[in-house]
Amino acid sequence: MDDNRLPGSLVCVGLGMTLGSHLGPLARSHIEQADVVFAGVSDGVVELWLHKMHADVRSLQPYYREGKSRMQTYRQMVEAILTEVRAGKKVCGVFYGHPGVFAWAPHKSIAVARSEGYAAHMEPGISAEDCLYADLGIDPGTYGCQHYEASQLLFYQRRIDPTAYLVLWQVGLVGDQSLARFSTGPAYRQVLVDVLARDYPLEHEVIIYRTPTLPIQSARIERIALAALPQADVSMADTVVIPPARPLLANPEIRARLAALDQVKQDQADAALSES
Repeated sequence: MDDNRLPGSLVCVGLGMTLGSHLGPLARSHIEQADVVFAGVSDGVVELWLHKMHADVRSLQPYYREGKSRMQTYRQMVEAILTEVRAGKKVCGVFYGHPGVFAWAPHKSIAVARSEGYAAHMEPGISAEDCLYADLGIDPGTYGCQHYEASQLLFYQRRIDPTAYLVLWQVGLVGDQSLARFSTGPAYRQVLVDVLARDYPLEHEVIIYRTPTLPIQSARIERIALAALPQADVSMADTVVIPPARPLLANPEIRARLAALDQVKQDQADAALSES
């Protein structure tokens, strides 16, 4: 243990996605043993559940506001968390899923805390990606899997591989350059479809997926044609999964090089055997 560290500490933990089902014992322990808990969750039921584990749970949701830049919101969250760390308290930040996935505030809070001499770390949780693989029956090792934040795919020149799965996050916000809206709309999703149509037929099937956050809910799994995506009901919580549209293409040149290496190894083994 570093004796020079200042009093006060921070740990950011993940609740997983489905209430009560995904919380690990280590994350629960951090919540229960903290002096103060900050809740980065949007569901009042989840907050009530957290209050059963700790008396001092403070919601981060009031920092959000329509028309307010999310970066301003995130910085205010970080400052609220760090204020308690600097006061010498054991602080636990609790976030949906994995606290390091699509979550700027936990990463920044930990980085700032460490830079100021406080102990800070992150405990992983079950993310929406983990649930997606289970609910859709996808093995990312079969064809490969690409993940992009939907707006980033539009803002930058990215290379899509249509022989692999393509997973697009936050499609309900696609094209938002203001960081101040909670949704965009069909016209913005049409721009996304136009970009995707360079690599996928418009009739290609895509899947709108939403992870359940309550045990009484079921996963949303809706299959539509790519062309229908602009008019579909897509929220911030929905993810769009695009299965491969083309078969994998063999690489004869590389396979030949590898076969030659295999032959060298075999020749060396045969030579060693003959000399023994």
